[in-house]
Amino acid sequence: MSAQLTEGSAPDGTAGFLHVDMDAFFASVELRRHPELKGQPVVVGGTGDRGVVAAASYAARSYGIRSAMPSTRARRLCPDVVFIQGDHALYAEVSKRVMAIMLDHTPLVEPLSLDEAFLDVRGELHGTTPEEIALRIRGRILEEESLTCSVGVASSKFLAKLATDRAKPTPTPNGPAFGTGVHVIVAGEELEFLHPLGVRELWGVGPATGAKLSRMGIETVGDLAAQPLERLIARVGRSVGQHLNRLANGVDERPVVVGQEMKSISHEETFSHDIRGDEELRRQLVRMSDAVAARLRAGGVMGRTVSIKVRFADFTTITRSSTVSEPVDGSRLILEEAANMLSPIDPSPGVRLLGVAVSQLSSADVRQLSLDDLDPTTGSAADMVVDAIRGKFGGDAIGPAAAMTQSGRLENKRVGDAPWGPDSEADSSNQGK
Repeated sequence: MSAQLTEGSAPDGTAGFLHVDMDAFFASVELRRHPELKGQPVVVGGTGDRGVVAAASYAARSYGIRSAMPSTRARRLCPDVVFIQGDHALYAEVSKRVMAIMLDHTPLVEPLSLDEAFLDVRGELHGTTPEEIALRIRGRILEEESLTCSVGVASSKFLAKLATDRAKPTPTPNGPAFGTGVHVIVAGEELEFLHPLGVRELWGVGPATGAKLSRMGIETVGDLAAQPLERLIARVGRSVGQHLNRLANGVDERPVVVGQEMKSISHEETFSHDIRGDEELRRQLVRMSDAVAARLRAGGVMGRTVSIKVRFADFTTITRSSTVSEPVDGSRLILEEAANMLSPIDPSPGVRLLGVAVSQLSSADVRQLSLDDLDPTTGSAADMVVDAIRGKFGGDAIGPAAAMTQSGRLENKRVGDAPWGPDSEADSSNQGK
């Protein structure tokens, strides 16, 4: 489905944009099914030395633990932290139900991730207010999913997201200090809210840009708004300067985008030990190609560009891409392209991470048949049989030989496998076999 756009900020300045953000989503879902852990510092993420934190409960955040932090550092900050391996399929299932609640209130929903979305409710008011809609959404999510969310309400997406930060709980040594849950930036009071904020709260101000602005004496958004545009452009460049000037003055005309199409489908994994052998790397490539192909077919799309990503032990990362003449969604064809690109790469320095991706996607409804497609052992007919078997008997009912563990069990790669790094040795003993 092609993307649909709503118009940007309304001429009347209606605070009709909502930003809904689930509170510590992954950790909260785990605490819901593990109520015995309530109040304890809980982290969802990779448990091994190369793992990272995907989400932290508010009790864990009170120790300074944050998402994207190395798991080893999280353990140093809180030796009693409880690590949970994570269940991406469960989070996706809960996310689908949460998004359905939002869609019950407006068709204009733009998901940003599993736990976050923008909504445009200006056409759904009918005598109510955006704040009331936000409260209804929050109430239904709490009632139906036993989960909390925070909602920002404003006249633009940018401001709504900033408002959400004011609605969220705050971790403290004595547990979370709950926020308002819903924070509204009243139409006409945008600059009053915006200008006292630190300039680094603006989207696009990272450490480098922040340092440049600081050298200019710019510390708050108000300082930035007061700067002559040309002086700002001279220091940070025309594109960045114009962007920051607009945001500092509360201007954000971005619309809510509905039905965005996928740009690529990929699978990548960080290994518990560096891989230095061609044979073992090839096995991983087979499994990843199979996983990507299965997701392409499940999504009803094909792709023309196959890419690989290789990260070595010293974190040096290389990528390679190949564009084929006809779109592909078959395991064998994706593997052939990926293997051809991987073959010249020397794995002896140690491969830490490997990834396979397919992009330039298009609908699989228009397919150019070839003689290979008619071969029941290698073409699309074989893929259809594999899909049918998995659909009936489960994802691990059939797969490439490379997915067979030493115990004789199939472990196909699938979305959500080790997305936050490998788990501890005991949990990853089958990896790469």
